[in-house]
Amino acid sequence: MSAATGPQDGRKLASLSLAALGVVYGDIGTSPLYALRECFYGSEAIGVSHPNVLGVLSLVLWSLILVVSIKYLTFVLRADNRGEGGILALTALVTPIQASARGGGRWLLVLLGMFGAALLYGDGMITPAISVLSAVEGLGVATPVFTPYVIPITIIILIGLFMFQHHGTARVGAVFGPVTCLWFLVLGVLGVANIAKEPAVLAAVSPLHAIGFFLRNGGKGFLVLGAVFLAVTGGEALYADMGHFGTKPIRLVWFGLVLPALLLNYFGQGALLLDNPAAVGNPFYRLGPGWALLPMVALSTAATVIASQAVISGAFSLSVQAVQLGYSPRLRIDHTSAEEKGQIYVPLINWGLMLACIGLVIGFRSSNNLAAAYGVAVTTTMGVTTLLFYVVARDRWRWRPAPAVLLAGCFLIIDLAFFGANMMKVAHGGWFPLAVAAGAFILMTTWKRGREVLARRLHKGWHPIEGFVRDIEKQMPMRVPGAAVYMTGNPDFTPPALFHNLRHNKVLHEQIVILGVRTEEIPHVEAAERVKIESLGLGFYRMVVRYGFMESPNIPEVLERLHVPGLDLKITETTFFLGRETLVIGEERVMPKWRKGLFAWMSRNARGATSFFHLPPGRVVEIGMHIEL
Repeated sequence: MSAATGPQDGRKLASLSLAALGVVYGDIGTSPLYALRECFYGSEAIGVSHPNVLGVLSLVLWSLILVVSIKYLTFVLRADNRGEGGILALTALVTPIQASARGGGRWLLVLLGMFGAALLYGDGMITPAISVLSAVEGLGVATPVFTPYVIPITIIILIGLFMFQHHGTARVGAVFGPVTCLWFLVLGVLGVANIAKEPAVLAAVSPLHAIGFFLRNGGKGFLVLGAVFLAVTGGEALYADMGHFGTKPIRLVWFGLVLPALLLNYFGQGALLLDNPAAVGNPFYRLGPGWALLPMVALSTAATVIASQAVISGAFSLSVQAVQLGYSPRLRIDHTSAEEKGQIYVPLINWGLMLACIGLVIGFRSSNNLAAAYGVAVTTTMGVTTLLFYVVARDRWRWRPAPAVLLAGCFLIIDLAFFGANMMKVAHGGWFPLAVAAGAFILMTTWKRGREVLARRLHKGWHPIEGFVRDIEKQMPMRVPGAAVYMTGNPDFTPPALFHNLRHNKVLHEQIVILGVRTEEIPHVEAAERVKIESLGLGFYRMVVRYGFMESPNIPEVLERLHVPGLDLKITETTFFLGRETLVIGEERVMPKWRKGLFAWMSRNARGATSFFHLPPGRVVEIGMHIEL
């Protein structure tokens, strides 16, 4: 039996590893297109000399080892939330939803997590723009004739990429892994060919060259860290994509292929610069022979499209988590695959990212200029991840203070060094991801705070549902045949829609379900734990449906699978009652007036509960009420 299981497990691991290669490592895998070039040709460039080349290569090497190999792959990937990773999953892990209210002791951690998540939207806008643009710029290296067409071609590719999103990535997912595998193999081969010409470049393996680089160049050398950081952007994606593939395939692919290929290519570019400093304008495309240039542009474009796809899908997943955790209003979320839960499409996010990417390409006009805006968001998120990791190590893993502080402190020193170097980019374009993050953060905190205020307003004067049932027993109103489901945020209290329906219509259905949907701080809820239902007597039932923050609620699906003696819920015959709140801005200072207005606007434009919970529109009755903020 074990002999049969072994090959089967091996094939599964190989399949997951190939898929992880295409999705997880697309971003960091395209960094060789521009990372080393920016160190010697960017806004804070350092002169091309033998000591500087070895110093920069040593910095790249040890950054990849310390940040990606040790911090993320060895430690942070252990901080999984029931198998899921990413900044919001980590925030939910250290601050359970029930404890994340404004008065909770860890409200600051919630704010940090929300800001880290907001920063990823800025990264999601820049990554496709700089990746595709840097690949297409290879046409200008081939011949100046193509130079005027680089930006239009880039925009066309980006439009095509975003227009394809509603079809889902399942159709092209099968080719992501093989194409990315070819990409990394080519990176390695090109690197080896150039290292063979200048083997002295291998001396950069010694960290003494990195130390000497700072001693020689002082403050200017520190600023080069902002360009060196471009080599590790995409490290956060390793953690965010953990739930799709698991830790083993991600680690296996990194140490078996990705890290060696990246180092060989970076060292190959360094060897080229030692041999021909004039190649500094675009060392990547000058690694190979002239006849290989156009094929390399085509392969690079394919690799950058795949890298962009991974970032876009990550933005979709982040948006779903934000909705489920209560940081965002309900959005339209389309599932593009019946087999894969992770295959989703969020139209609002998709078109917002597309317009931002096109605007960035037109505004910055070159990957060299865009590099000045890149890195600020990611390095800040990495710092937040380190702080949250420390809390997990202390609270969840019960580490002693000394090792937790020592390890997290070492990571934080690296994060802060990169952060400080990248902050020098703010005036040159780094303000853009910060502005995007600030906007997203304001929206998320406004929504979170507004929902808390609204919940208090709704619950004020509410009566426990048990008391309502006792009153019904005394009054004995007319009961009509059929079943009604009253959706509510808190099934322990009488929904306003139920109260108003009885007051105005003087009748109740024979069977009434008070249904609350609860999002847990775990990514997925087991089917056996999905529903909790209890009878309250007189045909009343209280039901709680639980979902994880990576799941989309589908109430009819739950009700169709429900088997409770005495309760007959046929979706085509059941009436769903919803409350619709009309918000009125009052004078009470629970929120600044501008935030009240913003929250009211977000509420008006949120996706309706009918479509969000997949309720049959013809069976829904909405009862309105005015609520003062």
